[in-house]
Amino acid sequence: MPAGPPAEPDPASQDPFAIVRTRGYVAVLVFAALLGVPISAGAFGFLALVSELQSLVYDDLPKGLGFDGTPDWWAVPLLAVAGVVVALTIRYLPGGGGHKPAEGLKTGGTPSFATVPGVAIAAIVGLSLGIVLGPEAPLIALGGGIAVGAIRLLKRDAPPTAVSVLGAAGSFAAISELLGSPLIGAFLLMEASGLGGPMLGVVLVPGLLSAGVGSLIFTGLGNWTGLGTYSLTLHQVPQADRPTFSEFGWALLVGLVAAFLGEGIRRSSLRLQPVVERRRLPLTVLVGVLVGLLALLFAAISDKPISMVLYSGESTIGPLLDDHAAYTAGALVLLVVCKSLAYGLSLGAFRGGPVFPAVFIGGAGGMALAHLPGVDTTTGFAMGVGAMSVAMLKLPMTCVLLASLLLGAEGLTVMPLVIVAVVVSYVVTLRLAPRPEPAQPEPARSTA
Repeated sequence: MPAGPPAEPDPASQDPFAIVRTRGYVAVLVFAALLGVPISAGAFGFLALVSELQSLVYDDLPKGLGFDGTPDWWAVPLLAVAGVVVALTIRYLPGGGGHKPAEGLKTGGTPSFATVPGVAIAAIVGLSLGIVLGPEAPLIALGGGIAVGAIRLLKRDAPPTAVSVLGAAGSFAAISELLGSPLIGAFLLMEASGLGGPMLGVVLVPGLLSAGVGSLIFTGLGNWTGLGTYSLTLHQVPQADRPTFSEFGWALLVGLVAAFLGEGIRRSSLRLQPVVERRRLPLTVLVGVLVGLLALLFAAISDKPISMVLYSGESTIGPLLDDHAAYTAGALVLLVVCKSLAYGLSLGAFRGGPVFPAVFIGGAGGMALAHLPGVDTTTGFAMGVGAMSVAMLKLPMTCVLLASLLLGAEGLTVMPLVIVAVVVSYVVTLRLAPRPEPAQPEPARSTA
């Protein structure tokens, strides 16, 4: 039977930018800009709620009960409560409370609106009561899920590609200002999602547009309400010295140590995760109690507040750098140890993001290094932030930007050292990672 005429080639397959010249792409951009307003406002409200709840349960409630201040043991029962609520949310609500943070920052696939309630409850309760995880992963899931729900409500027959792109744009808007710059958020989602090839710009532009709108909304709401922007910012950064050859040597060491520490945290959390899943409720409560005991231990030994071990570190990393002279090298090492243990426990049992605790641990470790000769505080801080972040995230471009832009003008001075520390940590982390098991060949089928 003769073959039919060859099918006409799809213009988009030959020219990946053909979609940009279509009317539908313009509509996607308009939707992305419009979605950026309510989603970024919702993200601002989410962060404001978490902040207010933290203040309520850790400051106002103890005073209301007659305590002069917050007792060091206060976190233990609160984190047990967090374990109960998060465990029940994971077990009974769709989506399991969001992605498992021990498995890394996952952003691929089309978000689902059905998972929004579970993600919101697990994140708000856990973050408010002191687990050592960040808000970025829940915000990414919430922003994407709400965007997908809105698109399917307004246009039920929207093509899957448009739904996926607008879902990503919703995630961009949700974290537009969280990391201090919409550019860092864009790089984070770009690297984490594995976008690449000629379609990168086509998919990225709606997200950047939504992130830009979201950043304006964050800033406007922060000024209007007087609550601030809840973004990762440092207000007082000590002056950094020009890089020296000795500091390049320290950068190699920082990258190496961060890679081993990050891999240790990751492996311990991955081993804990299936254990907790077998007995979700009692073991999640137990993990919450252990995180509280680590905060209690740090406060008892160092005479520093328990908040340095609790939470993501987003709001405490700035004060830590500002008050660096009040921390001895021993206190900083103890802080790194306790925060790392609490971080690994939280990764294995709770829901949240892995970014901010890694930034905090790296910054504190770099400050401890600055007590040795040849490294100033800002340089050590920046190298630690970049190296530890990439050890946990495996996103080198994002981590260089994060560590450099976080420091403002001083970031340009230390950027060469940050790059060295990040590259070393990234390469060593990949070398330390267990090799994937080879795929088993399928058994041959019998032709008899």
